[in-house]
Amino acid sequence: MADRSATCVWEGNLARGAGTTSVASGAFGPVPVTWAARTEQSNGKTSPEELIAAAHASCYCMALSHELTTGGHPPKSLEASAMVTIDRVDGQMTVTTSKLTVKGVVDGIDQAGFQAAAAAASKGCPVSRALGGVKVSLESATLGK
Repeated sequence: MADRSATCVWEGNLARGAGTTSVASGAFGPVPVTWAARTEQSNGKTSPEELIAAAHASCYCMALSHELTTGGHPPKSLEASAMVTIDRVDGQMTVTTSKLTVKGVVDGIDQAGFQAAAAAASKGCPVSRALGGVKVSLESATLGK
């Protein structure tokens, strides 16, 4: 259906080197990336994990919006955040978890209905599916009417 691309240019070694990442659409970038932004403080730079978190949160909002709308409850607003964790697994740096948190303002739906739609959206979100072996957790809440 669609191909999307991004580029990173890196100079130097891992610990002291730096790079820039750009997306082909021109929507943002180039943005600086460093090892320190992955493992210490970001100091205005980004990391692959932060970019995965941005992709996961935005994809999830789209999936939940679709789920709610097809269920007869189009949302007024949704706000999702994703916290992506990187850790060592078998001696290799690995994305291990993505914790989604979502709040929504949706007329005519109760908490149980919202949570059911949220869970279905998590399973159908293309980025959730792409993360395959990563543990994806979800916390959801409606914010009233």
